[in-house]
Amino acid sequence: MLPSVIIVACLPVLVLRCAADLCNWTGSGFAVGADPRIVLQVRLRCTEGSVRWVYPGQALRVALEPNLSSIRYNTVCIQEFPSLSGASVFIERAGELELLVTEDGGRTGRQVFCFQAGEPHRPVIYLQAGPQSPETWSRRIVGFRYKLLRNRSANSGLETSCRPCNDTELLMAVCSSDFVVRGYIKNVFHDSRRQTSLVEVWTTKVYWQRSGVFEQQVHPYVSSQSRRGRIRTLLQCHVKPGDGQFLFTGSDHFGEAWLGCAPRYKDFLSVYHKARMGRRTFCNFPLD
Repeated sequence: MLPSVIIVACLPVLVLRCAADLCNWTGSGFAVGADPRIVLQVRLRCTEGSVRWVYPGQALRVALEPNLSSIRYNTVCIQEFPSLSGASVFIERAGELELLVTEDGGRTGRQVFCFQAGEPHRPVIYLQAGPQSPETWSRRIVGFRYKLLRNRSANSGLETSCRPCNDTELLMAVCSSDFVVRGYIKNVFHDSRRQTSLVEVWTTKVYWQRSGVFEQQVHPYVSSQSRRGRIRTLLQCHVKPGDGQFLFTGSDHFGEAWLGCAPRYKDFLSVYHKARMGRRTFCNFPLD
């Protein structure tokens, strides 16, 4: 279902600009009521934050304009928080709207959806609330968390990778990532609707992890070092299953592990030994 109000339409539209801090916005559509002409507009200036819309009514336009003009953010990911039920989510591109999330798609849990930013510095998210009459108006909250992602910078905690790491990036990743694990790829699942891929991993060693994404397996025939976990990445990275052991590194986003550098373990060992001989390591990595 297309939204009843599009900003570039010829119908008269009243744009109300709402106050927000740099990263987050919480507001109400109660005062707006059911006026079909009104679009609430919010501008946020951070690379991550949240939006909470109480008594959602009609439309909300959220422009993400981070104060980092020299950096290109080419991907935006949002997570339902607390829910997007009762609202459709669109991406605004060149004045036109593309549907990202339907009003009632039968979703369970706080799912993550990603999309390519149409303009490098101004991705726009457009929410269209479902119809409500004055008799059925009730308190509910529509909201989401957002993060802007860019091509890898080894010094950034907000990163995603679609290309192999060079040696320096790899050495920094094993010292600064939220998780570093060694193991095998068990399976890869692609989700075109959410624009993400999910990598199932069976680990042989967990060097460290910030969260408990990689859970220990309790089984008499399985090593106490073995754990299972899932690592998410962008669909555009075209991740495929591969043989042999890998060293997986990455960051925690939305309570999930997101893939950073992932070389084959034997290749990492070669890079690390050369760097240590030349005293170019950034930390002491525990070797077997």
